[in-house]
Amino acid sequence: MQLTTWLRLVPGRPFRRVGHRTALVAAGLPLHLAVVPLWLWLLGTMAASVRAPGAVAVTPLPVLLTLVVTPLLTVGQRRRYRALAGKGLPRPAVPGPGRNWKPAVRRLTGRALWRQVCYHAVAGPLLAVLDLAVLAVWAAALVAASIYVWIWALPPQWRITDLGYTTQAACITAGGLALLFLGPRLTGALVRLETRAAEVLLGPSRTEKLARRVADLAESRAGVLDAADAERRRIERDLHDGAQQRLVSLAVNLGLARATLGDLPEDARKVIDEAHREAKEAIAELNNLVRGLHPAVLEDRGLDAALSGVAARLPIPVRVAVDLPQRPSPTVEAVAYFVVSEALTNVVKHAQATRADVTVERIGETLLVVVADDGAGGADLAAAGGTGLAGLAKRVASVDGTFSCRSPAGGPTVITVELPCAP
Repeated sequence: MQLTTWLRLVPGRPFRRVGHRTALVAAGLPLHLAVVPLWLWLLGTMAASVRAPGAVAVTPLPVLLTLVVTPLLTVGQRRRYRALAGKGLPRPAVPGPGRNWKPAVRRLTGRALWRQVCYHAVAGPLLAVLDLAVLAVWAAALVAASIYVWIWALPPQWRITDLGYTTQAACITAGGLALLFLGPRLTGALVRLETRAAEVLLGPSRTEKLARRVADLAESRAGVLDAADAERRRIERDLHDGAQQRLVSLAVNLGLARATLGDLPEDARKVIDEAHREAKEAIAELNNLVRGLHPAVLEDRGLDAALSGVAARLPIPVRVAVDLPQRPSPTVEAVAYFVVSEALTNVVKHAQATRADVTVERIGETLLVVVADDGAGGADLAAAGGTGLAGLAKRVASVDGTFSCRSPAGGPTVITVELPCAP
């Protein structure tokens, strides 16, 4: 107990997890040397063919056997790290199974397999040499540190005849203790080197890591967008079924009070009239807010009906043409609706237009949205006051869409949006 406490006080705590690391090094030695006989066989046949041309043909069998055992050795290395280091090596991307020979060809010609071959055939033997060196240091350290045990195991006659052994044994013991403190650091450095080599050659490449990262980010972003859209729908339902219905009931009651209570003083009647008017205005504002969050008609009947409703509320004529064989995903559908709604609002406020056209069609896996008007033009996405167009561009970019605005001075203004449309 006192020795353990003293070792914990040593700076750096060199003996922490030294057993696991040494076991990791020892377990890797046979795996690192597994391919060496195959390549010695190949080198032997090549040397024989050079010494006697035509007598011995260079056989491809060692290479084929290496390709066969490489996946097995890779599995062994992964289990070694998982069992002794508690760390799982990431797996590279491999072609999936198929009914023809193309996946097998892609697997044989892929970089992942040949990086594994490079690890087992080139890096493995080099690491095996380092494994042997580290294990030899541990063996020498243990033997040297316990030299007095070995000496006292010899016959007493030897100690009497060789009295100078005490000085030599003391020096050997000191060297053994020094190696005992050096061994953990060598083992730790070797484990870090092996782990790094395994991650680079047995794991995914940098390109695969970036591709996985992009896929994970795209998936998480899609989840956030879906969650935000679902939350908007929930708020719309709560406002429509809760606050809006209460305001409608209030307006009805105020209207009944104004119609039935004829003997009220003029001041009270004015108060009821004012409250009734403000209740109706609040209902109208709440309707606009609900439509801005997520219109119910969009979820129930799709883009055609929702955009037709937007066009019907505008003070200028708007032609709406929607050609969708099947509805896109709710998120893409919501983005298309809000882009058209905001663009038409900008047309009415700023463009001084007399008419507008909205076209929505699906071309392959792309939803094409075009909003055009005959206004004065001059809309600039990069202008300081163009926060509306900038907001539309950001909303479109949130689903990996493209946004473009062509608006020369004098018009016309054409906004084109392309949204990826999942099948």
